[in-house]
Amino acid sequence: MAAPASSLRRAHADAETVPFWLDRSDAPAPHPPLTGPTTADLVIVGAGFTGLWAAIQAKQDDPDRDVLVLEGDTISFGASGRNGGFCDATLTHGLENGIARFPDEIETIERLAADNFEGIEATVRRFGIECDWVDSGEVAVATEPHQVGWMREGVELEQRYGYDARFLDQEQVRAELDSPRYLAGLWKRSGCAIVDPARLAWGLARVAGTLGVRFHERTPATGIGLVGAGVRVSTAAGDVTARRAILATNAFRPLVRSIRRYVVPVYDHVLMTEPLTAAQRASIGWERRQGFADATNRFHYFRTSEDGRILFGGYDAVYHWRNGVDPRFEQWEPTFDKLAGHFYGMFPQLEDIRFSHRWGGVIDTCSRFSVMFGRALEDRVSYAVGYTGMGVAATRFGARVALDLVDGLDTERTRLRLVSSKPVPFPPEPLRWIGVKFTEHEMERADHNAGERGLWLKALDALGLGFDS
Repeated sequence: MAAPASSLRRAHADAETVPFWLDRSDAPAPHPPLTGPTTADLVIVGAGFTGLWAAIQAKQDDPDRDVLVLEGDTISFGASGRNGGFCDATLTHGLENGIARFPDEIETIERLAADNFEGIEATVRRFGIECDWVDSGEVAVATEPHQVGWMREGVELEQRYGYDARFLDQEQVRAELDSPRYLAGLWKRSGCAIVDPARLAWGLARVAGTLGVRFHERTPATGIGLVGAGVRVSTAAGDVTARRAILATNAFRPLVRSIRRYVVPVYDHVLMTEPLTAAQRASIGWERRQGFADATNRFHYFRTSEDGRILFGGYDAVYHWRNGVDPRFEQWEPTFDKLAGHFYGMFPQLEDIRFSHRWGGVIDTCSRFSVMFGRALEDRVSYAVGYTGMGVAATRFGARVALDLVDGLDTERTRLRLVSSKPVPFPPEPLRWIGVKFTEHEMERADHNAGERGLWLKALDALGLGFDS
């Protein structure tokens, strides 16, 4: 019997409303805001993962290049500090999505993805970034009978492309993490890790600083335009004139208007439990600390923290009218109630545990469910957006491509159709709102119909509009 809404509300009523990862007494002090006009060789707008990786790689390419990063709030304030910390090597939101959209390039994309993932881990090790990097892999779990076959097929696909993947039957998957709902699992044991995302971002910022990158936090960019042979980024405190610019603004209102056609901001929400007791931990197992996710369209993702908490998020992806982005959307009580109910349903042995943190964050999703690229203002500006919730690893690649594009380089990366093509744009309102909401309804219907996709979802698939997870 489902717990009453009032009981679920009490489970998270006293939770902190800031992201757990950012709720740290040892968080780095912010860099000072911009206080007047300045210049740079390269200005980067946004100090999330894409902006940080772009800054580091730009300085590694050319130590003499003057690189300046503008951040509207603080480093990792957006999705980079609010996500689940799943670092998956994929550049295409999973193999199936990549094969469906880029079949002729998938071998190259997967090779670049592996190199990119190795580069992230090498950076973490080389510079001593203490971000709780755990490389025990990820497990997708079947919670409905029709999903068991998906697990077997998924193992074969992962193995075909060189990943260490293993099928887990019911007994085996429950030996890793015990839930009465688990029927089978796909354990991907290479090419993925879990991390503390805020500490990763703070570590990258530290590395960038040692390389000579300049930062100005609490300095929102308000506009961008051509000036002379370069560009000018406007802020309330002064302008930045630079030869080139990279936009790494994720789902926030883009400075280049054309991006708005392709990116829809949706809110994802997360609960974090109190630290588990020894008895609670023993009741579920989870000794290896793999990341987990279930196999439904409206899926949950969950992992443990270094201090023994469980992060539990996903399911709802909430779109607000006219691409709405607002801090008030971060606290969405109906979704928190759902997540609490789903958590207790998945782990009934933890029925007494409460949640210490609850938060939401906005994700930049595009219709092909993977990063898209572009240039603007006579190719003096480049951007990488649209990661759709799987950007912890892909942002390093996205930053590398954005640098190639803004520098006018012809590389193996820039020749990819992944880079040169655009996803199908979203329609204007009110069709955008209607389409997103109806698609959510149809995805939930498919989850309750043995995964069978109806005519609407099949039509979207045929049009290249994704919505497959």
